[in-house]
Amino acid sequence: MRVLLAEDDPLLGDGLRAGLRQHGFQVDWVRSGDAAERELRTEPYAAAVLDLGLPMKDGLDVLAAVRRAGVTLPVLVLTARDAVPDRVRGLDVGADDYVVKPVDLDELAARLRALVRRAHGVAQQQLAVHDVVLDPAARTVTRAGEPVALSTREFDLLHALLLNAGRVLTREQLEQHLYAWGQEVESNAVEVHVHHLRRKLGAGLIQTVRGVGYLLPREAAGA
Repeated sequence: MRVLLAEDDPLLGDGLRAGLRQHGFQVDWVRSGDAAERELRTEPYAAAVLDLGLPMKDGLDVLAAVRRAGVTLPVLVLTARDAVPDRVRGLDVGADDYVVKPVDLDELAARLRALVRRAHGVAQQQLAVHDVVLDPAARTVTRAGEPVALSTREFDLLHALLLNAGRVLTREQLEQHLYAWGQEVESNAVEVHVHHLRRKLGAGLIQTVRGVGYLLPREAAGA
């Protein structure tokens, strides 16, 4: 899933981006409050990690502005300000969770996964439809209890479809989920990944909605 990281410290930001990528996230990294607000207003991220001490515009001001603009994506605030009044203010202006520096990457990734699940109305860690089960934390997929080897892109595409089961996703929406800045996207990439998923998980798992996109029904037929 694609997330926005807003952190001005170059060493910390580079470490967080690398660590989150190892946990399966596609990460776009900005270094100022102005850039963070612009991206949050215009790009469809699954979640954001927002440092409070940003140049140009404070992180809490960014958060308050995007919430007033109707941006609803989950935001995890990353801060060295661990005083209770600071945490209360952040939650009041729209933060969904807090992590205090120094950051444990495993905890940060787990909190992000939990925020995304809740944003999609999913209570369980594992996502399942018919006999296909995906575990976002372990990055594993099984079919009828048997492990299925997927590429990174195939896994991420299936994850997006499962999070949005019952909802049609366009090719553009899926590309936005799969690719961060600077990553080359071939014109037929989504179609190729869908073809491979159907071959590995069953032809009936993912439906094509002609002229619109792809749908994973809440109960797959013929998989």
